[in-house]
Amino acid sequence: MQKILIVEDDPQITSLLQSYLEKYGYQGINVSNFDQVLAIFQEIKPDLVLLDVNLPRFDGFYWCRQIRTQSTCPILFLSARDDKMDQVIALQNGADDYITKPFYPEVLLAKVESNLRRAYGSYAVAPKSRSLKVSGLTLYPDIMELVFHDKQVEISQKEAALLELLMTYPKQVVGRVHLLEALWDDYQYVGENTLNVYVTRVRKKLSELGLGDIIETVRGAGYRLHLTEEEER
Repeated sequence: MQKILIVEDDPQITSLLQSYLEKYGYQGINVSNFDQVLAIFQEIKPDLVLLDVNLPRFDGFYWCRQIRTQSTCPILFLSARDDKMDQVIALQNGADDYITKPFYPEVLLAKVESNLRRAYGSYAVAPKSRSLKVSGLTLYPDIMELVFHDKQVEISQKEAALLELLMTYPKQVVGRVHLLEALWDDYQYVGENTLNVYVTRVRKKLSELGLGDIIETVRGAGYRLHLTEEEER
């Protein structure tokens, strides 16, 4: 049974989420001490986190950043705040999705299943059994690891999916719709800036490896991976 950590300070919503998730075979675990979210996460080791934005003391953005220092497990925000900037901030802080309240339980379940499938589905096979390499840059999509020569960084599942497409077609333009389809099952409901946020996050991870801006924006078309001769060495 996959474990889902529910970080929500409204008892009624928490109870409804837990009941609905358990109805479909998931173990919903509630957080009651909102000062110890990271410690509880480390103890429970959930497969997915449902995280509210408005929480006592520290907000959900803070706890999302803390969890991301420990894990790449899927994090889905649940919030009554429907401002587009809040959604962008959530993604910039490491979230995989953002669901506004009120929401249909069926939509929540579909997003939970989609993110779990991407993170732990049938294609998530033995560590490092599948890899893509472009010059000195190597992506292990199944374990969400990116390596450049002697450096490595962990990436999220969506960052891995984005890079996998770009590295499959190096120096070719990959269209925005193609990327959206690969990252989200229901991409038509994804905001315009969401893909831009993930590209920015991937660029940041690449910079941690010492690479320059190797993801080129092709205006009106999409993105292209392009390593210079110096970066390829």
